[in-house]
Amino acid sequence: MSRPEPSWTTACMSPGRSSVNPGRTDSKRNLGLRTISRKAQMKGTRTLISLMSALGALAFGLPAYAAAPAPPSQATLAALGKLMFVDPALSASGTVSCATCHAPQNAGLAPNTLPVQLGGGNSGTQGFRNAPTTTYALFTPPPAISSDGRIHGGQMLDGRAADLAAQAVQPFLSSVEMANASSADVRARLQKRPYLQQFEAAFGATILSNADATLNAMAQAIATFERSDPSFQLFSSKFDAYIKGRAKLTAQEANGLSLFNNAQKGNCSACHASTSTVSGVPPLFTNFSYHALGVPRNWKIAYNQDSFVAPAFVPQNGYGLGAPNHKYYDLGACGPFRTDLRGVSTVCGQFKVPTLRNTALKGAYEHNGVFASLQQVLAFYTTRDLNTGAIYKQADGVTADIAYNDLPVIYRANVEDPPPFRPLPGKLARLQPSEVQDIIAFLCTLTDGYDPANPTAYRYPTQCKATLR
Repeated sequence: MSRPEPSWTTACMSPGRSSVNPGRTDSKRNLGLRTISRKAQMKGTRTLISLMSALGALAFGLPAYAAAPAPPSQATLAALGKLMFVDPALSASGTVSCATCHAPQNAGLAPNTLPVQLGGGNSGTQGFRNAPTTTYALFTPPPAISSDGRIHGGQMLDGRAADLAAQAVQPFLSSVEMANASSADVRARLQKRPYLQQFEAAFGATILSNADATLNAMAQAIATFERSDPSFQLFSSKFDAYIKGRAKLTAQEANGLSLFNNAQKGNCSACHASTSTVSGVPPLFTNFSYHALGVPRNWKIAYNQDSFVAPAFVPQNGYGLGAPNHKYYDLGACGPFRTDLRGVSTVCGQFKVPTLRNTALKGAYEHNGVFASLQQVLAFYTTRDLNTGAIYKQADGVTADIAYNDLPVIYRANVEDPPPFRPLPGKLARLQPSEVQDIIAFLCTLTDGYDPANPTAYRYPTQCKATLR
């Protein structure tokens, strides 16, 4: 039975527009002067005010009032944003930029197989989460909460950033990323960069007097780059050529697509929509919803080790819960990094559904990077509730652990079990090994860089080659 369509409310306040009532200006004087136009009158008023401001400033030894610069063009902002996106000198270590974790040469994904990327002041501090892609992120809607409590949209894996600009601020100040201690530190580093004059020309030199405003302007430029540069929205995969009638799927790929969409088999499209969900935009393979999948704890992340002496920036949100709980948990939508839903227990363990575009280029999967391949991901989806001992391990990597071991016991009821998690009668997996291979073959068609005029030149990701037959 389908649920009624919920109504949605935004989860973050949007800045409103201020308006100024200039009042009325009479068009005639009582001194016998001729009627003048409102436009000329206003021009004269502005001239008089400017003259008075200048005279007053001179009288008190102050600089004359300077008009605010015109808003920068989108092209200017994008060019600035690109420079900052790839500049490691804006970090405390001098080695971390946006492109370090979101490599342009790897479709905005991490360029390695680490479960979480390294950053911080020494460029060797582990992050908390697997780096998501920056490609296609511009299509993510703002965060919202439905009337029945479901969450939707927002940037980052927990949706805590309202838009690309809000997201771009956060890595600059994150202890595990660019590790600046404050916006003033970011500003100080910007002031040493060769593009400082371009920044001042775009935003006005006076903006540098306010460190927070400076950082927000930098984030605005980076966001503009991500919204406008074609590399963030290529739509150049074999699948894109297929839906335009310019390519044919192989029998294996076509069967993979069928299994992907089949609600009783892969059921992938229930969350990773294979049809367009944004008007005028090809399928994004996400519906921006949130789900708790109960992925296993990744013991390769130091903060997950109870014996690890955690730095002050690591939340100890599981401390005091007692065995079999742990000191630290990443609970996604309900914290510790997203705070507006911290008391909403029903969303604990939920993370935003990522796009599957270019997914075959990833070196690690799920929010904690616990899986190293699509094969492992699909094995988890099809056997999670059939063979928990093989999936959930204790810190030694050998001893079986309790199911859903990356969630406190009190939240484990949040874990969902739609197909393919839910086994068939007789405790049978919904997907056979050959069907898993077919789904992977289809997922490989979502990799950008396919030329219908030269299909043999298509560079299949390494893990895809093993699935093709």
